[in-house]
Parts: sequence; C-alpha cells; structure tokens
Amino acid sequence: MTIYTWIGIGIIVGEGLVLLLFKMYCPLTVLARRYSDSERHNFDIFLPEWLARYNKVIFTSLFLLGLALVLYQRFA
Repeated sequence: MTIYTWIGIGIIVGEGLVLLLFKMYCPLTVLARRYSDSERHNFDIFLPEWLARYNKVIFTSLFLLGLALVLYQRFA
C-alpha cells in the first residue's frame, strides 16, 4: 500500500461529500437538468437506464468492499 492508495480513498470520500451536499445528485447533472426536459436517469450519461438509476448503490458497495479489503490488509 502506498500513499496513492490513501489519496485515492480520500478523493472518493470527497466525491461522496459533494454528492451529499447536492442531495445525492452530481453537480453537473443539476446543471444539465436546467437545459433538458428529460426525466430519465441516463439522460446525461452513457449508461443503461438500470445502471444509471442504481449507480450510487452499486459503486458505493464496491468501494466499501474494496476499502474493507484495504483496511484488512493494512491492519491484519
């Protein structure tokens, strides 16, 4: 494990704080909604509808799993 591991973790945690600040929406999505009438989850991203709808749950779960593995490796 290097300092880059912890920097990466910090960046992802920072991104989570930004999402919390913007009520779980990406700030760019908030901006894009001003210029679109679409209500679809994937109107501003090239992902399938189901993945765009649940991306925060899916990728947060993967991040937490990875974080648990990093912490296990570090402290075990």
